[in-house]
Amino acid sequence: MTRPPNGPLLITGGCGFIVSAVVRLALARGMAVVNLDALTYAGSLSTVAAVSDDPLYTFVEGDIRDPSLLRHVFEEHRPARVLHLAAESHVDRSIDGPAPFLETNVMGTFHLLEAARRHGVVRFHHVSTDEVFGSLGPEGQFTETTPYDPRSPYSASKAASDHLVRAWGTTYDLPVVISNCSNNYGPYQFPEKLIPVVILNALAGRPIPIYGAGQQVRDWLYVDDHAEALLAVLEQGPLGESYNIGGENELSNLELTRRICVLLDEMVPRAAPYSDLITFVADRPGHDPRYAIDPSKMKGTLGWCPSVSLDEGLRRTVRWYLEHRAWWEGLQPRNGLGVRLGLGGSS
Repeated sequence: MTRPPNGPLLITGGCGFIVSAVVRLALARGMAVVNLDALTYAGSLSTVAAVSDDPLYTFVEGDIRDPSLLRHVFEEHRPARVLHLAAESHVDRSIDGPAPFLETNVMGTFHLLEAARRHGVVRFHHVSTDEVFGSLGPEGQFTETTPYDPRSPYSASKAASDHLVRAWGTTYDLPVVISNCSNNYGPYQFPEKLIPVVILNALAGRPIPIYGAGQQVRDWLYVDDHAEALLAVLEQGPLGESYNIGGENELSNLELTRRICVLLDEMVPRAAPYSDLITFVADRPGHDPRYAIDPSKMKGTLGWCPSVSLDEGLRRTVRWYLEHRAWWEGLQPRNGLGVRLGLGGSS
């Protein structure tokens, strides 16, 4: 069965941090969007509230692990393309309880691939992470040909899903593309991630936890730049290709935290510098020392490059959290927030 090429775009996980930015951008560009989201602990309808009344927007609450639900969604909405971002994504949670990561990221992707194959979509864009490549030394960057070397339950589950997508493309001729991104930041990021943890702990006068010595290096990508890149891959990327999407903003966790503290000193001054709250805590098991992405292929073939510098992106992000207190305060009772995770406890 072949879907009409002008059918809507099915986006999975559209009430999450990165995905909601893609939903908002796609609608702004006049695309019809079906947002399929299970509304787990990290999802919130508030992230898409601004577009909920858009006539091009449809929300479906449902889980990609449910084949019958997927069958219903494809039969009712007849999507032409799929942009798959729904995933369990927090490394610390995967260390303490890996089962949901395998169930969602591996089996959920499998069920979605089967539904897309059965209903003849014209494009399936699977969104992954740079963590599937493992870790780097002081030099070098991940490219699209870097061998996979996942080192956490989360990254292993994403690597497995990447392999499934490629296998379905080769074996069943499913029209697939894949992208792997670096660390995202920006508005609506769930408060268990590093940057919102730093901001919110600082505002509350609580210790700002830094794992180990804070020397782990990450490549930071502003979420709106990532949304632009994902739509570029979706619309222009040749089938069967993969693309690395990076911000070209490498920084250690400690230096990143200090920069956020300086911004808070400026925007919400207090008697002592916020950096006084920095506290070093036990490191995460198997913490990768460095990630860095080479986005040359994105630049050269699709004409995309990041537009927001790290300094500007951090300023926007800190300001957003200061101006949207009601949003993050409403999430504080959710499971795991404010509790140290990732020390290897049993699920």
